[in-house]
Amino acid sequence: MTQLDFTGKRVWVTGAGQGIGLQVARRFQAAGAEVIGLDRQFAESDYPFRTQLLDVADAAQVEEVCQALLAEERRLDVLVNGAGVLRLGTSDSLSLDDWQALLDVNVSGPFYLFRQLVPLFKAQGQGAIVNIASNAAHVPRLQMAGYCTSKAALVSLSHCVALELAGSGVRCNVVSPGSTATPMLAGMLGSPEGYQRLVDGLPEDFKLGIPLRKIAQPDEIANTVLFLASDLASHITMQDIVVDGGATLAA
Repeated sequence: MTQLDFTGKRVWVTGAGQGIGLQVARRFQAAGAEVIGLDRQFAESDYPFRTQLLDVADAAQVEEVCQALLAEERRLDVLVNGAGVLRLGTSDSLSLDDWQALLDVNVSGPFYLFRQLVPLFKAQGQGAIVNIASNAAHVPRLQMAGYCTSKAALVSLSHCVALELAGSGVRCNVVSPGSTATPMLAGMLGSPEGYQRLVDGLPEDFKLGIPLRKIAQPDEIANTVLFLASDLASHITMQDIVVDGGATLAA
């Protein structure tokens, strides 16, 4: 198996306090990168990478933190936008606050980071961006009108940024996970039985099962993120790789 080596690379990961973002940050650190994890809170007492508090939904705070970090070293090799929130509700029941939170974190957060960092990537003429969306961007889901919308918007934003940066030799791609064993999924399901129901399918919710018969582990998503950020993916940009065990059946 080819080992991904990020020795000497500077990597920022948002949403690094838990879940997929945490595992992505850990994997980059283990691969030799200098990792800065960004999140609103870090619940654990110790992390193997540097941590920095950041609410990506706060444009002023994003600017302040980005400029402070770039003042230390004006270089960034990899940006991973992994921060995300889930709020459930139909189009007529989702609260306005939940709708706004989904857009603020899942779409505006990456946009605020792009505003600060796209000029740097253009000036460098190298680098990679990986945005973590969801397979919910590809198929409609009951109770997820806002979440699906926000993730689809992130995919489209990513494609536009990829096109803007292509002439500078900078790549931008998307990883769209399906159901993954994270605190977010646990909070949605509420019980262990819910995991098996996801694997088997929820026909009453128009939701297919998972052909690979398992819930993804965060490390399986991190594998794809690191690949897209690596030189092994040097000719890949503007792509959205769905990592969901076949749950969307290529829809």
